Amino acid sequence: MSTHLDDAALLSAELLARRWLPRQHPKVKRALIDADLWAATQERLAQVGLRLIDNLYADHVSVALLRPAETAVFGEAGLNSHNNIDLPRDAVSLLVLLWALIVLPKRERQAARAASIDKHGEGDTQNDMFGKDKPVPTAASVSPLVSYRALLADFGVQLGKKTRLDTNLKRLENHGFIVRKGEDITEGPLLDLLLDYDVLAPRILQGALGDVLAQAKELQASLPLALTQPALAETDDGPEDTAPEENQGEA
Repeated sequence: MSTHLDDAALLSAELLARRWLPRQHPKVKRALIDADLWAATQERLAQVGLRLIDNLYADHVSVALLRPAETAVFGEAGLNSHNNIDLPRDAVSLLVLLWALIVLPKRERQAARAASIDKHGEGDTQNDMFGKDKPVPTAASVSPLVSYRALLADFGVQLGKKTRLDTNLKRLENHGFIVRKGEDITEGPLLDLLLDYDVLAPRILQGALGDVLAQAKELQASLPLALTQPALAETDDGPEDTAPEENQGEA
């Protein structure tokens, strides 16, 4: 059997080995401007039930299961669960909250800056085949930071207090959803790739979390304290809980 690997096979192999790659990676950059390479990579991944996922608003690309492969891999029970990476319910709630605090304002800033650039005639089009008429700023340049201490102060009780919050933040970091930078939490490679913005954004903005965001916006003309304020004094939780209530609701 031939061991020669073409560019599509090499890109597929690197994605499988590393889980995600930056859009500025040489192989990814080439795939984004070479429709044949992109199609060939998708075809290679499809042979093992995967697809290449890209988002113009994210700084990375990754892979995910094709829909027809999901049932075979996870079964009906897995598809009906609230997630397929074995996150506990409070970790899923934390993930959705951080997505709302980071991705929603990031998208707003990207759209606003792209519109401003277009209005003033700075730049023409994206340099990849998925570009729009208006250039979109990179996620790293506009993605907000969430203060850990403010997150604990604002939502610690709902998320199981300090011990449980720390445990779930570590889980999310290991899965590539967030990055910890000292006392700050920022967007990880997969936060804006594996969570569907078109599905999740309306549910958040029109649901209970939307009310929280709206109330905070009225008070501060911005998003909640965890997004806008510097680190607060350490919250005194009393004895640390080892686990949240069993039936804690999802965000």
